[in-house]
Amino acid sequence: MFWYDHDVGGWGWFAMSVGTILFWALIITFGVLLYRALARPGGSGDRSDARPPGPSPEQFLAERFARGEIDEDEYHRRLTVLRETTGSGPRPSQR
Repeated sequence: MFWYDHDVGGWGWFAMSVGTILFWALIITFGVLLYRALARPGGSGDRSDARPPGPSPEQFLAERFARGEIDEDEYHRRLTVLRETTGSGPRPSQR
């Protein structure tokens, strides 16, 4: 029942050594990954550093018009300039 006099042979020591090194490597890797995930400001896994897009210039202009900071004539004039420079939206002659 008790073969080999309760000793671990050469391969047993090798297997235990490799197993211990792998065990601690996994524990340390898990700890580093957990720290990096929790230390990230967003806490999410995405790597993009792009900021979320803000309102478009036309939306910003419409908000200023809605708040009463600019009148209707100025709104239409600035909207025309915006659309001519960006090339988006219908031209004023197509309204």
